[in-house]
Formats: sequence, C-alpha cells, structure tokens
Amino acid sequence: MRATAHSYGYREVRTPMFERTELFIRSIGEHTDVVNKEMYTFTDKGNRSLTLRPEGTAPVMRAFIEHQLQQEGGDHRFFYIAPMFRYERSQAGRYRQHHQFGVEAIGCATPEQDAEVIDMLYTLYSRLQLQGLEVSINTLGTAECRERFRTVLIDYLRGHQQQLSEDSRRRLEANPCRILDSKDPGDRAAIAAAPSIHDFLNAEARDHFEQLLSLLDSLKIPYKVTPLLMRGLDYYNKTVFEVASGSLGAQDSIGGGGRYDGLLKALGGSDLPSIGFGTGIERILQVMLAQQLPLPTPPRPTLYLIPLGAKAKQQAFLLMQALRRKAIAVQMDLTGRKLGKAMQQASQLRAHYVAVIGDRELDSGLVELKQMETAEVQSVSIDALEILLSSHR
Repeated sequence: MRATAHSYGYREVRTPMFERTELFIRSIGEHTDVVNKEMYTFTDKGNRSLTLRPEGTAPVMRAFIEHQLQQEGGDHRFFYIAPMFRYERSQAGRYRQHHQFGVEAIGCATPEQDAEVIDMLYTLYSRLQLQGLEVSINTLGTAECRERFRTVLIDYLRGHQQQLSEDSRRRLEANPCRILDSKDPGDRAAIAAAPSIHDFLNAEARDHFEQLLSLLDSLKIPYKVTPLLMRGLDYYNKTVFEVASGSLGAQDSIGGGGRYDGLLKALGGSDLPSIGFGTGIERILQVMLAQQLPLPTPPRPTLYLIPLGAKAKQQAFLLMQALRRKAIAVQMDLTGRKLGKAMQQASQLRAHYVAVIGDRELDSGLVELKQMETAEVQSVSIDALEILLSSHR
C-alpha cells in the first residue's frame, strides 16, 4: 500500500483516533447512518463531545485546514493507513475496529484526477493479485443537479412508501438518495422504476463523467455504470465509485470513494476540489484468503545463536548486538535450554543459519554455521560472519 501510494506521489498523513464530534456531523451528514447509528461518541473530562474516527476523509481535511497546508500551493496528495471505528452489528468482514488504507487528492477538479485515483485503487488490487473484481461507477452531478433530482425522487418514493423498509421511510425526507443503494429486498423493488440522476445532469456534470469514462477505457479498467450507486456520506458530488469482490458474499464491497469538492470549504477551509477513496484492509485479507492468494512471508532471522555456558552466552550476546547494528537479523537462545530444544526453536523461527558457540569456538575464533534448509555446514571465523550474512539482509 505504501509503495503504491509513493509511486503515485502521495505522502503519508496521520491524524488522531478521535476528533470533535461536530467535525463528523458537519462533514458526513447529520442524517447518515454513520452519524445516527455507527459512531462511538463520548464526553471527555472537559465536557467536550468526542468521537472515535469512523472514516478518514474529514480528519485529513481538518488537519489540512488547521495547519494551513494550502499555503504550500499546487496539488496536495495524502494517504493514510489507520484504524477506524464503527458501532455496527459484527459480521463477516465488518469489525467495530477495522483498518483502512485511503487517499485524499486536494486541489484538482479534472476528470484525469478522478481517473488517477480510481486507477491507483485498481492497481493496488492488481498488485495483490485479487481476482473477479467489479468496478461500479456513477455521477451524482453538481449540487444543482442533485437538488432537482432530490425533489423528483421524494415525490416518487412517497408513492411507494408502503414498500419501503423502516430505515428507508425514516430517510425519505432527510436523505432520500441513500435509499437508492439500499440492499433491502422491499426497497429494491420500490426503486426499480425510480427516476435516474442521469436525467438531471447539467452539461458540466455530464461532460466530466463522459471524459472520465473515456479515460478509464483508455486505462483498460473494466467498469459498469451504476445509476443507483450513491455511497453513504453526504459530502459526495460528481464521481462516486465502488469495487466489489464476489468472494465476500452479500457484503461484497472492498473499497470505494468519490469526489467531495465542497467539503473543505464547508469545514472552514479554502474552496479546493477533492477526491479520494478508502479500502478495508480486513476485507482485502478476506478476499486473499478466499482466493488462496500468496501472503507475505513473516520476517525470519538470518542467524540464530545457541550459546553453551555462561562465558559463551556473554560473547554471543555481544556478537548478536554487533551484527544487528549492521542491519542483520539475529536472535539467540537466552534461556539456556538444552541444545535439542534450542535447535527446535531455531527451526520454528525459520532461521536461515544456526551457530552453536561454546568454549571451543571462543578459543578457535571459528563457528560451525549450519544452513537450516540444506543442512550444509561450513566453518566460518566469527569476524567473517558479517560479510557472509550480509547477502540475506
């Protein structure tokens, strides 16, 4: 994730795990499920309302404003890898504390910026070898487009109110667009013939979306236009997108995002356009496990030292620290266990080499270095260990 972000010119940002509750109400939206149902909110000793971070965009925007980063000029690209907190029913791939990789690109309003962000997410998944991904994309138009669409949508949904779920009836007046991507079967039936946001796009929004689709075609990113895709947060406008995997069942989304051009200004900052995405790390791991994809091998010591006796233990400890200072991964048996048990420990750690050090080795300055995978043994001077082991760093 970091390598992909760096290759696209993004730098890492870290924000606190909690923020003032007002930040999320103003950015995410007072009538969203995140604010109404899913936030961990508490009052601190100063009688301030604080909330554990449910998503990454608003904190990054707050930090951007607070530290006046717009004064640096140009475009701004940030990424984060951080825990998020949602109070929701625990289920496969959904944890009350989960982890996200996300990016925020601030300062550019062009379709090329949208395409780059989508390409970055798709490239990450490709590098991880994820298979069977489905990219859904939509446009929510400008604020003017959405307001005209919202009026017509409310009129339509009022005529189908009896079919709607309790949650959707609650959303009807406050957040009707959120009903469109409901998974409830009754809601799906009610919205089957609902008006489309695409019928309300102005020339600006339509041209932006068409250019974006053309760019995705040129990048050979497969996608489907999904007019009902709305995403769950109020700050989105124009481009929204989502990536799903068939390996996850009903809760199949592994990442998504969109454009939120007015968010920075709404939070008291400069009027700069912005777009980003977030992807759940646990969701990615679930897909990799389901598809039996290779996971990174755990780190392993280059050398495992087994000292025999108090004097050898002291010298092995000094040798271990000297090699570590040369960036060579070394561990040793500190417990004085029997040789067989110590060798078993070295095997469990998957050490590349093992060296037993006793009085004979200290007197001669030579150790028998055993290559664990081949069982090959060679006699090496203690002073030459660094040179031999450097190739395994």
